[in-house]
Amino acid sequence: MKEVNIATKIYVFENLNALPKDVVKLMEKAAEARKKAYAPYSQFLVGTALLLDNGEVITGSNQENASYPSGLCAERTAIYYAGAQYPNAKVLKMAIIAGSQNKITTAPIPPCGACRQTIAEYEIKQETPIEIYFMGEQGKVVKSNSLQNLLPLVFDKSVL
Repeated sequence: MKEVNIATKIYVFENLNALPKDVVKLMEKAAEARKKAYAPYSQFLVGTALLLDNGEVITGSNQENASYPSGLCAERTAIYYAGAQYPNAKVLKMAIIAGSQNKITTAPIPPCGACRQTIAEYEIKQETPIEIYFMGEQGKVVKSNSLQNLLPLVFDKSVL
């Protein structure tokens, strides 16, 4: 047996004001999208904004359903829309803001496992990494230069 260590690198910003201005604008778009979330069951609202290489900004919010598996996360809502409307565009940056309606969320909220797998698929498809920024409603913002930092042992088409 051999032990293997996998290292990952993320960056933590104290708040939105510490981010580059273009990222602040993207986070603001994610916050606007969060207001459109439909989450009557979990009461956990998520907004996402994507910056594409053609300059378009695509937003998405989580959309729940009484049949829980039928809902869709904000990240996947945005990335699937981008893929459907701009199939040749690359996603450069993704901003995510998430939090409960029942309390103030200050811890950064990363994408769930299903969203990580979807983001991985788009990184592989476009052959370039996606910068991912995520936060709670307020407080620290985490940046990852690629989904590979959040999902280092990715399942992809090479194993099929």
